[in-house]
Amino acid sequence: MPESLQLYRTISGLLLNARVRFHDIRCQATFLWAVTGLIMEQGIHLGQWSKYRPGFTKQASRERRFSRWMHNHRINVFDLYPRLFRYALRDLVGTDIYLALDTSQLFDRFILIRVALVYRGRAIPVCWSIITGESSTIEYDKYWYVLWRAQTILFEYRRCTLLADRGFVDQKLFALLRDFGWHWRIRLKDSILVQRPGKEAIRLSRLLPAKGQALFLRKIWLTKHCFGPVHLALAQIQTAKGVQKWAIVSDEPTDLNTFDEYGLRFDIEENFLDDKSGGFQLESSELFDSQALVRLGMIMATATLYLVSTGLAVVSRNLRPLVDAHWKRGLSYFQIGWRWIKFALTNSLTLFDFLAFDPRPDPHRVIASKRFDKPRFSIDAYSTQVA
Repeated sequence: MPESLQLYRTISGLLLNARVRFHDIRCQATFLWAVTGLIMEQGIHLGQWSKYRPGFTKQASRERRFSRWMHNHRINVFDLYPRLFRYALRDLVGTDIYLALDTSQLFDRFILIRVALVYRGRAIPVCWSIITGESSTIEYDKYWYVLWRAQTILFEYRRCTLLADRGFVDQKLFALLRDFGWHWRIRLKDSILVQRPGKEAIRLSRLLPAKGQALFLRKIWLTKHCFGPVHLALAQIQTAKGVQKWAIVSDEPTDLNTFDEYGLRFDIEENFLDDKSGGFQLESSELFDSQALVRLGMIMATATLYLVSTGLAVVSRNLRPLVDAHWKRGLSYFQIGWRWIKFALTNSLTLFDFLAFDPRPDPHRVIASKRFDKPRFSIDAYSTQVA
């Protein structure tokens, strides 16, 4: 059996188990070959994908099928992908999860908006959108719908906490999250006004503690419109890039753990890296249509689910030394899964034909090197003020 056909049949079985059905069997077949081509080629190039699809039709014809699929307006990925996501992450239902909201620029003309589920050092795409623009700072009206879509997918989860950077600070966002019943940890701008009972409103920058110290403010209000009560965690942290000012707003009382929670947001940046130079080479796709890129996002998200699930299976079965030379785990589950697929196909082994995500804490934390195996930050002293 050709290697690509074995992978195709494996991905096809996953869609069957998840009950994902396209409106046309030909569209489903093209999608499956696209996911197969992406994993096999380790990049986005429709011409290269076509060589993995068997048949005697001309390569140009096979390439056009992929292009037509991505420009097919009848394919609504958010009628299809949620079924696959809920099936893959079914073991996490009822657990506490963290979500990251962030943006990434594409081709200096588009902005990718993504909500992703933070999982063991990476982030699994939940929902996304592509808009035209050059600045990564976007208005609430352009991203609220992505959050609403994510909420319809994650309604079964017991507790969701959203993590976002200061570009998303908006009173409308806080209100929306309260309506969802979600919690949040969001970084604030230094210029925002803070109102404490019985005191004048002052800029946040005037409340920041000295370097290496933290301050926790509880039951305060934000902006001149006095949104609250909310809670703050403030610190100036020494990092490899210099001193960073962290001001985290939370709907729940803050403590030192708040900084650890917010630090999970950086895992979505690793997910963007997997999409781009560290994995799928998204910006080599030469697709300059926003809706085509949204559909391409489903191909990448499906591949991500399978690669991470495969990496988890490899590690849990003590097969990691076959594809990872580190004494301790030095690669992400995403990369381990990718290497295992190549190893299995080369050595005529059966591929893992399931999607499973262990809800327990990661027993094999990744350590790329001793140099980077250090705490993200340290706090020498802290104090708490309750209004």
